[in-house]
Amino acid sequence: MSLRRRDRARHDGGPAVSPDSGSEARPVTLLAIAPSAYLPALLYSIGTGATAPVIALVALGLGASPAQAGGLLALLGVGQIIADVPASAIASAIGERRTMLVAAVVAVALQLTCLLAQSLAVLTVAVLAVGMTNAVFLLARQAYLTGVTPLHLRARAMSTLGGSNRIGLLIGPFAGAAAIHLWGERAAFAVAMGAAALTAVLLFVVPDLEVGRNRSDLPASSVSYTSVARAHRRLLLTLGTAIVMVGIVRGARSTVLPLWAEHLSVSPAATSLIFGFAAAVEVVVFYPAGKVMDHFGRLAVATPAMAILGAAMIMLPLTAGVTSLATVALVMGLGNGIGSGIMLTLGADTAPPVGRVKFLGIWRVLSDTGAAAGPVLVSLLATVWTLATGIVGVGAVGLLAAGSLMVWAPKFSPYATRRGTRQARAAARAGAHQPPPDDNSHEPPAAVPPDGPAARAEAPARVHESRPTQADAPPPAPPSGP
Repeated sequence: MSLRRRDRARHDGGPAVSPDSGSEARPVTLLAIAPSAYLPALLYSIGTGATAPVIALVALGLGASPAQAGGLLALLGVGQIIADVPASAIASAIGERRTMLVAAVVAVALQLTCLLAQSLAVLTVAVLAVGMTNAVFLLARQAYLTGVTPLHLRARAMSTLGGSNRIGLLIGPFAGAAAIHLWGERAAFAVAMGAAALTAVLLFVVPDLEVGRNRSDLPASSVSYTSVARAHRRLLLTLGTAIVMVGIVRGARSTVLPLWAEHLSVSPAATSLIFGFAAAVEVVVFYPAGKVMDHFGRLAVATPAMAILGAAMIMLPLTAGVTSLATVALVMGLGNGIGSGIMLTLGADTAPPVGRVKFLGIWRVLSDTGAAAGPVLVSLLATVWTLATGIVGVGAVGLLAAGSLMVWAPKFSPYATRRGTRQARAAARAGAHQPPPDDNSHEPPAAVPPDGPAARAEAPARVHESRPTQADAPPPAPPSGP
């Protein structure tokens, strides 16, 4: 079955099929998902990690000022924000797996452009386009994983997706450093080209997964962005604001550590080691955190993650040397690591069954905007007051994010608490046992389902309401004779 046919079957809510035959799909496990979701994500992020340290250096070599070189790095985030909504439109139109494949192929061409760029203007345009391509790939893989993952594995699946990205970003700089040592600083772009090419090959040859229960998104023409945003405006203004704050703290984390290390006159080599150990902590804890979320609810991890990260950031200006700095950095890595799947999981939980991909596009705009705003907020506060004030201010945003998640997540995610998780699973199982709709009855609904955890918990049941169940049938007539 082709990528287009498989993705279209998912959008049309078709029956579960095996990628190799017309039989029913086998039970989905994280291991079964890995070749089609996690391995491509890891390979793609290796390229991102390989090029991140050298973009500014190449820009300086082309005549950019230090400020211009720093701004060029920010264009990656800007490109993601610009492309988040168009990315969801592409994924809705041609399917998630096909979108990831196209993004990987385009990434090869863009990394080649960066490799050969002889002017700052060409490099600038290419870097911005790389950021946009990253948005397309990231959105498509999140939507794909949301579709193929059973509800009882959702948090672990999303945390593992975030962890795959972290592992790739950890491997990338080492792969890039080896290439740079042999062939020069621009060889990092060749590493990124190779990673994107391998990603494309993998997406083309690895069989897709098909699971009927979560494949309820309708074709792109059935709903608009305006209708999705309007129907879920309360969610986006409340829980969405909390997601922006989570993005701010995470985005600032990678900025405040090197800035404060430089303030303490810590050597670059020691700073790199601290970063490496903190990243190792993140890689170790992401899966256990996902398991906790699946069993005890999202808030069992989301609130502690933001509280730990925010409190550690507030403590950062109290450090006075390498040991104390490393200790706080490890605590920050713990908070960031256990929260690796927060935004992805909550996005999957709150995405409506109709217009899911478009909702996730809006959701990513919120998270990416927060990530881009984090370093800007630190810089603004540091300019007006001091660097320590900027770091403490962002840490306070982390504590505010923890409180906001505690308040708003239960109102919109049926899986926010342990009790809600149990109830939502029971409702999903009850819906799964109802007979499926006729294959030809795919009429778009009159309206996008409203906000609220109850509506989302009952979504699997609503998908199958077009055909009455046996329990709905009228009772048989009583016998007329004796």
